[in-house]
Amino acid sequence: MNVLFVCSRNQWRSPTAETIYKRHPIHNVKSAGTEPSARIKITAKLIDWADIIFVMEKRHKERITGRFTDVVNSKQIIVLDIADDYEYMDEELIDSIKASVSPYL
Repeated sequence: MNVLFVCSRNQWRSPTAETIYKRHPIHNVKSAGTEPSARIKITAKLIDWADIIFVMEKRHKERITGRFTDVVNSKQIIVLDIADDYEYMDEELIDSIKASVSPYL
C-alpha cells in the first residue's frame, strides 16, 4: 500500500510520520506539504500514487480537495488532528502519529 503523509511545510510532522513508517515491510511511504514553502510540495502525481492519505489537520484536507478535485475523488483522506506544536521526531509527536495511524495500517 502507498501511504502519503501531509502537513503544511513538510518540515516536522509529515517527515516524522514518513520516518516512522518508511521501513514498514508492506507499505511504501512518502510525505509532502500544502504550502508553497513546503520542502516537498503536494502534487497530483503524489496524490495519484497514494492509496491512502493522512493529513495532520482538516485544513490540509480542504486544500488538497480544493486544488486537486479531479485526482482526489477516489482517495481516502484521513484527518489525524495533530497540531503544529512539535519538532521533527518529538517523542510526543511520534506517539500521537502512531496512535492515530495504527487503526488504518
